[in-house]
Amino acid sequence: MTMLDLPDRPDLFNFTRDVIGRWAELRPGDPAMLWVDADGRTVERSFSNIAAAAGRAAAVLAAAGVRRGDTVLILLNREQQWWELMLGCIAIGAVASPGTTQLMAKDIAYRHQAAEARCVAATGDMAERVDKALGDADIVRLHIGGPRAGWLDFDALRDATQPLPPLDDTRFDEDALCYFTSGTTGQPKMTIHSHGYMLAHRITGSYWLDLKPGDLHWNLSDTGWAKAAWSSLFAPWLMGATIFVHHNAAFDPAATMDLLERMPVTTLCAPPTAYRMFVRGDIGGRTFPSLRHCVSAGEPLNPEVIDLWKGATGLDIHDGYGQTETVLLCANRPGAARQGSMGRPAPAFDLAVIDGDGRRMPAGEEGDVALRIAESLPPGLFARYRDDPQRTADTRRHGWYLTGDRAIVDEDGYFWFVGRSDDVILSSGYRIGPFEVESALFEHPAVAESAVVSSPDPTRGEVVKAFVILAPGYEPSETLVKTLQDHVKATTAPYKYPRKIEFVTNLPKTVSGKIRRKELRDQEWQRGAA
Repeated sequence: MTMLDLPDRPDLFNFTRDVIGRWAELRPGDPAMLWVDADGRTVERSFSNIAAAAGRAAAVLAAAGVRRGDTVLILLNREQQWWELMLGCIAIGAVASPGTTQLMAKDIAYRHQAAEARCVAATGDMAERVDKALGDADIVRLHIGGPRAGWLDFDALRDATQPLPPLDDTRFDEDALCYFTSGTTGQPKMTIHSHGYMLAHRITGSYWLDLKPGDLHWNLSDTGWAKAAWSSLFAPWLMGATIFVHHNAAFDPAATMDLLERMPVTTLCAPPTAYRMFVRGDIGGRTFPSLRHCVSAGEPLNPEVIDLWKGATGLDIHDGYGQTETVLLCANRPGAARQGSMGRPAPAFDLAVIDGDGRRMPAGEEGDVALRIAESLPPGLFARYRDDPQRTADTRRHGWYLTGDRAIVDEDGYFWFVGRSDDVILSSGYRIGPFEVESALFEHPAVAESAVVSSPDPTRGEVVKAFVILAPGYEPSETLVKTLQDHVKATTAPYKYPRKIEFVTNLPKTVSGKIRRKELRDQEWQRGAA
């Protein structure tokens, strides 16, 4: 058996019960996780162990007052408790909302208020930021890693409790996950997924990741992003594979390649930034004896990087495409890859390039990447942007879901990425909204106005660049550049800071006074191509 026999759209579905629980019954001793920390400490956990730990996490949450439908902010890195709490939330019907550990106090305060969170789980520095952000707010606080004043000790409570069985009646279309994703304007959107989204990742696991029992799959994604749901949680365990986890403070290309040499990792999912660092690093002479399949997602991958990786390892990199709002939509399949393309749509989807009236574009002509939704709801499509019906409605047009990306389809059905149709910046796999960075900059007294766009970068694909008009009394300088960069890092998640700043005296605007970011962005990319 390579995959659990589950219907495509059951009325009731609970991932913790129907997937983890079933593997624990059928293959209790099979490895579910191989976890390694920065000091080399290794922990192997079976499906029966994970199922029991999920039940204990569910019991802790329930005893703390978390109820079905409550939102739980999970602000952890790659601690093993991240998986336990995600599964525990699912088990009791709570809505899990993971967040990157790069979030600052201001970000946490926004998420708490927007999601009306009932509980937050954190450790170390993140717990300090939670206390700073939330003060004496009435919210259950679970601390991972030992006692902390004003917090419940999750580990102690988990170890002292009996597992709570998962609910048997969570609906397929019931809210289960809340991901915050950056948009062009305003604060990040709350993307709501149902329990059915988790099951739809069978498409991700089979069509793209090519997983089966016995595989050891390593996904380098931060646990705060939906990519972790794709490749560090739902897809591998649906396929009965083992998840490999390296719990380290920051990405280290050399250490990653060391582990690929030593550990029996069979499949690797890494962002283009990581592959670019690998091929520019000390990859020469290395061998990855167990590695058989490599994938990438998050942003377009340079064909030359694919060539260099294959030259060093003998393996192709299979680019895949999807969004926080979806599961995998399009991919380069093993044996059918076309370098530089997004691949071809997975069989479950009618994915097309359309014009403004919803008509399919001929091969070779640019248009909007869209998913057909008129006849039936595609597997894994998000339910809505919470509390934002207008933004939700804006993604629908003429019976299509609009991804916000532009592409061309060739005669053979391969999609070729052209760019975003909005101003969102994709840097090292992170989505960064210009409004968030501009808002952070404006909080500094030196900034009168700013415009933030993407700028080409050989390693990260693109980076954040800010065009800044200074307030009276301030003069351009390298010191001020550093000051503004540090200010943004301290004000919002550090990955959003502008790596480039250019001081200007005016910004291009429309007749109604809106900044023409596209003009600045096009100018940047033309410079990069020169």
